[in-house]
Order: sequence, then structure tokens, then C-alpha cells
Amino acid sequence: MVARVIPVDPFDLVVLGATGDLAQRKILPALCRRLAEGQMPPEAQIIGAARSALSLAAFKEMVADNLAADRGGARISADDITAFLDRLEYVTIDARSGDGWQELGARLRPDITRAFYFSVAPALFGDLAQRVSEHGLATPQTRIVVEKPFGHDLDSARALNAMLAQHFTEAQIYRIDHYLGKETVQNLMAVRFANILFEPLWNARFVDHVQITVAETVGVGGRADYYDQSGAMRDMVQNHLMQLLCLIAMEPPHRFDPDAVRDEKLKVIRALDPVAPGDVVRGQYGAAAGLPGYIDEVGDARSHTESYVALKVGISNWRWKGTPFYLRTGKRLAARTSEIAVTFRDPPHSIFGEDAEWRENVLVIRLQPNEGMTLRVMIKEPGPGGMRLKDVALDMSFAKALGDDMQIPDAYERLIMDVIRGNQTLFMRGDEVEAAWAWTDPVIGAWTADATAPLSYPAGSDGPEAAARLLQRDERQWREVR
Repeated sequence: MVARVIPVDPFDLVVLGATGDLAQRKILPALCRRLAEGQMPPEAQIIGAARSALSLAAFKEMVADNLAADRGGARISADDITAFLDRLEYVTIDARSGDGWQELGARLRPDITRAFYFSVAPALFGDLAQRVSEHGLATPQTRIVVEKPFGHDLDSARALNAMLAQHFTEAQIYRIDHYLGKETVQNLMAVRFANILFEPLWNARFVDHVQITVAETVGVGGRADYYDQSGAMRDMVQNHLMQLLCLIAMEPPHRFDPDAVRDEKLKVIRALDPVAPGDVVRGQYGAAAGLPGYIDEVGDARSHTESYVALKVGISNWRWKGTPFYLRTGKRLAARTSEIAVTFRDPPHSIFGEDAEWRENVLVIRLQPNEGMTLRVMIKEPGPGGMRLKDVALDMSFAKALGDDMQIPDAYERLIMDVIRGNQTLFMRGDEVEAAWAWTDPVIGAWTADATAPLSYPAGSDGPEAAARLLQRDERQWREVR
């Protein structure tokens, strides 16, 4: 089974920072896969732009080498790569001067969708927006794509939004968070709002608690300089985990429309309770099992940057008041996994007696790896000898349910095509970003004022012991990271 492909209209896509890691590793391979699937029209044009003084032939060679190195997997053939290279152009430009912009403008075609992907450091967003505008490259069909981080705190996020708003309308700005492009993340809305089965139970009366986990086995590695200025709270909680929380907790929008969806997400963020000091745990991985510790990788023994965060979060609205949401994310943990686990309350009365071994009903939505869903339910254990209960999993992996040949698009594939279509549903709005920072900043500010070092946890573990106690005091426990 293959996904249904709906071709997009002709477009010009300018990838600014086209020689960088993100463009070469994610953006250009995603576009090549969309061409291979037949979604990109013959008239599409992709223009790489960067400071490097490359010829078009040299740029194409760089792209071909990255695609051939299994960036696209089995979905990209040699013929696909050749066809993709035929769509490429290259212009040498400078974000902070006028060099190259006139040449870029000469390559762009009028009266079609025009997108500029800012695959550069956030410090250059304002310069690029100004250059695109002042050189007359912005049209009513123009869109710009900006990568996270969307600021470093509330003040910087407001400044960035104001800077972009000087040159583009909110409808033209696409703040991309690749987590929202994951197929399973999008399925959260389908599971909730396309099935009557769960929605009547989706509230504090029936849900005991929710756990959201994004665990990584890797350390900071080559991102050490960036990560040590950011930390897990800014890098993961403020955006990725916040978006997952919103999709789980939001009210049904009146229709599947970009602003209707984002209005409901914003309501969730604004309803979040402030995090009490005792409801947050931050950690930093130490050397263990032959793996280096955080301070070894960043080269600063005095660093207090967290590589792990666990929080207990409350939502003060009618649907969720009294149901805690537990969020955790960390690097150098025991396994790479992202999941949302919705644990339902026990029945008010058991007809099977006090000796019955009872397990909670849990709906687990796996984002990675092995995307799918599992619902744990109680059944009678087979065999004679009375009514013995046993919990079993109703398991659905996308690969098994949709066919082993089902090709699930990469998040960037979906999101870039949404930019071309002009669909902002899976992109963050400016007020949404600012509301998330307004909630996050006090937590980070308290850490800064306290100046206490994060708790150490061994690389390859489930995180600090204090994180386990965060749930134990509520007579709950984390799901095992596996």
C-alpha cells in the first residue's frame, strides 16, 4: 500500500543556507523524495543560496553525494536523483549585504508560489527578511519558513516576531517544528476527533494522568555549542513537548482549519498552571558504560545546563482540572523513544472481588520508533478454574496495519509541501510561540536564580532518581524507557 499523492502547483523554493547541514541532510532529501513520489510538478524550481562561492555544477555534486549516501533510503533511485538535480539552481548571496540578491530575483518567476526557507542561524532571520523585502522579492504568493529556536526567551521571541512582521504578514510566516510533521502526531487529531470511541472519556473524570516522553540515546555531540546555551527546557519542552501536550489536551476545533486548530492549542497553553519548584526535576548525564558525560562533551566542567527535564503540569480548565500531565525528555537515556501514554482511571467498582489482579487501561501512542498505537485492556485469562483477569495489548503498528510496503513520509516532506499548499495547520503561530515562552521563562528563571547544579544521572539510564520520586509521591510511576 502506498500513500495517496496529491501533486502541488508549480513553485519556486529558495533554500537559504543550502550548503548547511540541515539543508543537505533534511530539506533537499525531503524534496527529492517528493519528486520521486510524483508530488512535485515538472515546473518546480529549487534554488540553493548561500555565501559559498560555488558553481552550479559543484552545488549539484554536493547534493548528489548526500542523496547517494542513503539519505533518501530505498525510496530514491539514481534516476530520481538525476531528475532532482535538473530542478536545481544556485546563487551566491550574502544575508547582510546586497550581494547576489539581484541575481536571485532574476531566477524567480512571477505569478507562482514563491517560498524562502531560512535554513540558517536565527540571528540571520531578520537580515534575510529585510533583504527579501527590500529587493522586491516578496509577492502576495510569497511564504517564508523559519526553523526553531523561535527566540531564546519571551522578549527575544517578541522581538523576532516583530521583526518578521515588518516585512511579512502572519499568513506568510511558517514557523516549522518537525515534530508536528510526524505521521503519528497528526494522527492524534484523527484518533480524537474522527472516532467517537475516545472523546467521551477524554477528560479528568476518566483520565487518571498522561505521560509524554521524548527520550534520546545520543548526547549533545556536534551540537554542544548550541545546546549548552539552550538546554533541554528550551530545546525540547518549550516547543516539541508543548505541541504534543496541546494536541492531547485541546478542545475540538470547530473545523480542521489552521487558525481554528491553533486557537485551541493556544487556549491550552494559556490554561497551564505555573510549575511549582517541587514539580520539576532537571538533570545532566554523567559518564557511564564507556560513554562520556555532558561536561566532557561541552568542555566546561562548570556548566549547569540541563540535558534532562521532568515536570508535573496541571491544566486549569473544565476538561482537565485535577488530571496531571507528566512530561520528560532527556539525552543519553536507555532507549530512543517518543510516546504519549494516556492512563485511564479504574472502574468505580470491581465485580471480580478484591483478589482480582487489576491493571489500568492505557492508550499508548508511539511516535518513534515503530509508529503506532497500543491499548491495554483487561480480559479473562484462558482456561478453567474461575475468573482470572489478565491485561493484554490491542496493538496496531502502522507498518502492519497499512501494509509493510506503506511508505510513511518524513516530517519535512509533509511540512514543506504544506508550505507550498499554503496550509499553516501544522505550523506555530506567533502568539502561540510567545505564550509558550511566557510559561517556560519562569521555570528557567528560577533555575538561574537558584544557581544549583542539575542532578547527575548515568548515561544509559532512565534519568535522575528524583524524577522517579516525582511520580512516586503521587502513587504513580513512569513507564519504562525502552
